[in-house]
Amino acid sequence: MIKKNSNITFIGECYDLSNEGKGVVKYNNIVGFVDDLLPFEKAEIMITYLKKDIFYGKVKSYIEKSKDRVNPKCRNFTSCGGCSLMHLSYSKQLEYKQKKVQECLKRIGNINAKVDSTIGMEIPYCYRNKIQMPVKSYKGKVVTGFYKEKTHDIVPIETCEIENKKADKILSSIRLLMKRYKILPYDEDSRRGVIRHILIRTSYHYEEIMVVLVTNIDSFPGRNEFLKALKKDNPEITTVIQNINPRDTNVILGEKQRILFGKGFIKDKLCDIEFKISPKSFYQVNPLQTEKLYSLAISKAHLTKDDNVLDAYCGIGTIGLIVSKSCKTVTGVEIVKEAVVDAINNAKNNNINNAYFYQGDAGDFIVEQYKNGFKYDVVIMDPPRKGSSEEFLNVILKTLPSRVVYVSCDPATLSRDLKILSSKYDISSVTPVDMFPHTFHVETVVLLRTKMSDPTDEE
Repeated sequence: MIKKNSNITFIGECYDLSNEGKGVVKYNNIVGFVDDLLPFEKAEIMITYLKKDIFYGKVKSYIEKSKDRVNPKCRNFTSCGGCSLMHLSYSKQLEYKQKKVQECLKRIGNINAKVDSTIGMEIPYCYRNKIQMPVKSYKGKVVTGFYKEKTHDIVPIETCEIENKKADKILSSIRLLMKRYKILPYDEDSRRGVIRHILIRTSYHYEEIMVVLVTNIDSFPGRNEFLKALKKDNPEITTVIQNINPRDTNVILGEKQRILFGKGFIKDKLCDIEFKISPKSFYQVNPLQTEKLYSLAISKAHLTKDDNVLDAYCGIGTIGLIVSKSCKTVTGVEIVKEAVVDAINNAKNNNINNAYFYQGDAGDFIVEQYKNGFKYDVVIMDPPRKGSSEEFLNVILKTLPSRVVYVSCDPATLSRDLKILSSKYDISSVTPVDMFPHTFHVETVVLLRTKMSDPTDEE
């Protein structure tokens, strides 16, 4: 049996990629996962950790390399771990994500539906419009970066190849100004210091940038001078917010915040609809691919002007407001109060009069509507990574809208939920969309039709 940190080395050949983009190998019939290793590559591998009957390892040297391997653009690729697929050619990344969805559907959902080719990006870099980085003291310097996988050890990052380049410049400025004004990074062990995280959101369609300083304390010396210098060095910043989070927690944002400069929000557009984005708003991080994702979801729904649409897990109303142009009414339901307020305001600001938003559980809401004799023609659902609740899926099976469009950010939970829905629905189409190039994440848009529906116009 392999021991933890045994430092055993062996020659192994990778035969697959895991759901997290790690190379899959075997040693004495034990399956292992190795970073920076691609299918058909042979390498000398060191086993670093054994967890039950699975081991983890790292490459000591390559013996044979894959023709699909490319040189990662990022200098932090091997230490950061955020972009687990940057060493794989982009066309093969798209194939990997298609295969991942296909295998999850089969293995978890026992579903044999055809999976379309993954919709990718023309230029798969600098796409993230939101970054949030911890701030630490590292070797006597103020650094921002990411945590190594499964640790709280920070990897200092000065530039990130998938994030908006304006954010890199602002982060550099903040690090220098913290040193100049003696503003200390937060220390998790002593629970002392000031700035814990920095969150930056950039607008794609407007020249607007939000900076959120997440602090451990309410007020701190040098704040006004720091703010003046930050605005002077970075005139592109349109609003600065201080979020106060004194809790001993991994949750980044606290409950209390104050606007230090500007309006406290930025605006952006998706499919010609304008959205107001506040620090806590859920807003997709890849604007170009989001337009493709939502346009795909709407086209799959085959909407008519007679359709009443339910937008479950509606967030700030992004999908619902875009859908509103193609249907009779759209009703959005969301559990987060602040998001519902944003959705209502976004409808008003865009002069949309057939979209209605409510706070609450989507399942309870649709049941109440059904009891009152109202039935939705189409349900569009975009749940969080954990997927939908079984209660909501059972409500769908009870009320049977003719079409369900499921937008998923996790193929595993998607497959689990589709297994339930497939008792009364046919899966008409499954299309992956690459919202997060160079990572193992993939979004998927699925169209379901009730089994009695006419299949002649399916995609």
